[in-house]
Amino acid sequence: MVEQFGSDFIMQIGFSNFETLQKFFSQMRYSYYCLFLLFLILLAVPAAAKNYMLSGIVRAAGTNEVLVGATVAVPGLQTGTTTNEGGFYSLALPQGTYTVQASYIGYDTFSGSIRVTGNQTYNITLAPASNELQVVEIEAQTLRQKLNDTRMSVEKLTTKEAKLLPALFGEVDLIKTLQLKPGVQSGGEGSSGLYVRGGGPDQNLVLLDDALIYNPSHLFGFFSVFNSDAVKSVELYKGGFPAQFGGRLSSVVDVDMASGNNERVQATGGLGLISSRLTLDGPIVKDKATFLISGRRTYVDIFTRQLNRINEGKKDYSPIPDYYFYDLNGKLNYKIGEKDELILSSYWGRDFFTFKDDDFRIGFDWGNSMASLSWRHKYNDRLYSTTSAGITKYKYAINNEIDIFSFKLTSDIEDYTLKTDFDLFLTGGHSIKFGASATRHYFTVGRLNFDSDDNSLSFGAGNDYDATEFGAYVADDYQVNARLSLNYGLRFSGFNNGKTYFALEPRVAAKYNLSENTSLKGSFASMMQYVHLVANSGASLPTDVWYPSSAYVKPQRSQQVAAGVSHLFGDGKFLFTNEVYYKWMERQIDFRDGANLFVNDDLEAEFLFGKGRSYGNEVYLEKIKGRTTGWVGYTLSWTYRKFDSEDPADAINNGNWFPTRYDRRHDLSVVLLHQLSKRLNLTGAFTYGTGNAFSLPVARFAFQDVQGQRSSVVPVYSERNGFRLAPNHRLDLGLVWKLNPKRGSADLTFSVYNAYNRRNPYFVYFDQIEDEESGQTLKFQAKQVSLFPTIPSVTYNFKF
Repeated sequence: MVEQFGSDFIMQIGFSNFETLQKFFSQMRYSYYCLFLLFLILLAVPAAAKNYMLSGIVRAAGTNEVLVGATVAVPGLQTGTTTNEGGFYSLALPQGTYTVQASYIGYDTFSGSIRVTGNQTYNITLAPASNELQVVEIEAQTLRQKLNDTRMSVEKLTTKEAKLLPALFGEVDLIKTLQLKPGVQSGGEGSSGLYVRGGGPDQNLVLLDDALIYNPSHLFGFFSVFNSDAVKSVELYKGGFPAQFGGRLSSVVDVDMASGNNERVQATGGLGLISSRLTLDGPIVKDKATFLISGRRTYVDIFTRQLNRINEGKKDYSPIPDYYFYDLNGKLNYKIGEKDELILSSYWGRDFFTFKDDDFRIGFDWGNSMASLSWRHKYNDRLYSTTSAGITKYKYAINNEIDIFSFKLTSDIEDYTLKTDFDLFLTGGHSIKFGASATRHYFTVGRLNFDSDDNSLSFGAGNDYDATEFGAYVADDYQVNARLSLNYGLRFSGFNNGKTYFALEPRVAAKYNLSENTSLKGSFASMMQYVHLVANSGASLPTDVWYPSSAYVKPQRSQQVAAGVSHLFGDGKFLFTNEVYYKWMERQIDFRDGANLFVNDDLEAEFLFGKGRSYGNEVYLEKIKGRTTGWVGYTLSWTYRKFDSEDPADAINNGNWFPTRYDRRHDLSVVLLHQLSKRLNLTGAFTYGTGNAFSLPVARFAFQDVQGQRSSVVPVYSERNGFRLAPNHRLDLGLVWKLNPKRGSADLTFSVYNAYNRRNPYFVYFDQIEDEESGQTLKFQAKQVSLFPTIPSVTYNFKF
């Protein structure tokens, strides 16, 4: 029944005339009418009499930085809310005297009494945690607050948490920490890619200070682009997506960059095995303007260059390729007055790979850049807005030189975005959020230039596209009563690239408290994706191309339902959550066999379109109180695709359902953090996952010419992804030793990646075994390639 819910929904309508508009509405499902009608009815619920607005901003003591996502609650009324991106909150309360509580990870819980007699401002300042154990809490919200949150399928992490966990080469990575949560998988050993509930790496909406990042990885996917010192927190939505998010099918990764210290200038940084980082932040004008600038760079290339120079000219010496990456973050906050603030955020990151010898040189660089300017305005105690304009760009370039010939291949996508969001707080338990956005896309797909030094040969190829994407939404977070709360909304989206597409995307989530310690939750979300990642492998690579929807390439769509139960026990120390989900996906993209992907001016002709489905059960147990904290997550899931075609030769797997490469039946993660003393924290993370699905040839045909000599061997494959790699499991250990410098704070972080030296499979290839005397092929032997053995590392972190 749920699959039928919107299965015929029109996604590809050009509103060229009124008749088309009538057709659009006439073919909408009855369920959509009902959902929209419910939305209007609930908006019209009359406000409770004599309610007043209590509002204010939650800040951190010492830095005066606003705290985004802090919880503000009135326990006596069993009501509460979280602060928005400006640290602003608003509660509708009847006249009376109440205890107001506010909390945020790493800070002491605030509790104060206030008498409400009218609309009033109540700003809150949270002091840094006086108890060291509070610093190692796993979640930004207490377990009870998470139990009572209407949202489901949401994970939130802060940099403080990620820095306590062991990391590859000591490089702290928030995205890899998210991979330890149920329902989230990596693309492979050491990869920072995210595969969320059966979705691909291009189906994640990755935002940095509300600006889109297209390729959020360094080092071919082994590290993310997010510098831990420049990031305050990251929030992951796996389902039940709020209406303000659109453009992707599977998840939203919302990264919040840290703001500058408003009290004093400070420096934060670290020295690791492969990279170093430094962050400076502080006030420009006290209580008015702050700045933050952060940089990170790897330096393995310094050593490889020296090694190449030492061995230059030696026989049979193969030079080591030159590789490094760097990134820069910047943020400027300027408070114009009590009601207005300007925020300028920026990011610049690049990867460089170079290999050369006497006759050959190849250079490969890629990276993201982003800049956004936001204006936050408080109209009154009920209405708050954020308006922003931003530019984001992703580009890669391959430069190849052989003798007198030069070859250059580039591809990029550049966006210009204007958006505005409003928060409207009403009496009667309604918190309304609405807004609109428009993005102008510019695509360069496979731009090739080939030249010779003597000008005897020169040609080029490639395509340029431009498109417009837009969206508008309205949503309501409605506290119906002490037991029931709803979050529902409707998003209207569109895309134009010669052909215009429109879509309605309903979202709804509900929470019902069965008792003080048990709640039921459910959600439904419909998502559209108009920009697609053209990838020719199971991993997300820098050379993958972003491609727009067109008259032939229709937008992708997903619909997801989820239901779950949460139970708090053990005197509030443990929270158990169990969620089940089912997701339908349409117009998934793959390539026909033998597709020509590079320098192809008709790339659309190589596409195949199919369906997808993913379903599973996620079990999660977490503990945040006491010396030992952590979580256990387990996911049982199935992910399939189906690509049929009118031409049987183009059908994948004969048009039958097949598991995707990242279909993982069992996925287990165990994370423990134990405080040995005030200065020592011991951490460990164990992961286990079913091996990736992949295809192997089951036979080979040898073709001979008329003289009887073998000319070629053609492999014969069985069903798509019919084999499995060996299971992937690993234990990482870490120790954080806090030092006592004369000024500021510092620590040494020791970590051991893959502590028991498990050789996890990265990929499998076939080696041809030949007879030593005759040279004839005896057999083909499958061999496994593994990347990372046991890797110890140490990082020195400082702050002063």
